[in-house]
Amino acid sequence: MKARIVFGVIIMMFVLVQAAHAVEKNTIQKYFNNTACKVKATDDPAQKREILNKSLQTMSKALARIEKSGMISQDDRAGIDNFKAALQEKQDELMGNNGHERVADAQLNAFADYIVQDMEQAARKVTFSLITLLLIVIILILIL
Repeated sequence: MKARIVFGVIIMMFVLVQAAHAVEKNTIQKYFNNTACKVKATDDPAQKREILNKSLQTMSKALARIEKSGMISQDDRAGIDNFKAALQEKQDELMGNNGHERVADAQLNAFADYIVQDMEQAARKVTFSLITLLLIVIILILIL
């Protein structure tokens, strides 16, 4: 009987960890989706660019704070570095820095959608531990 209970608890813990992991990744995806919605709801290209820039900067700040905390593994640190590089590339494209051509004002809505899709793919490629994902979400909430 005890073995059955222990086995059940282990299975429940595994399921709960997987569910929490999916929820945290969805939170990051929702963050970028909300940014895209704000961009599309705005008519002024300067405001669109500012919304996108601020969103990318906020996520980069959250990742930098997590790296500085020292509470993450080397694997998570490598994943965060890759994710930060992807964010920086999008920011460079948006603003026309580091050899990138600046995104045209008429293309900002499409660029917002591109960021959402690319960050979702990057989040799938980069594996974060559950604790790191929770830290990202908590810091995002605190920054916003």
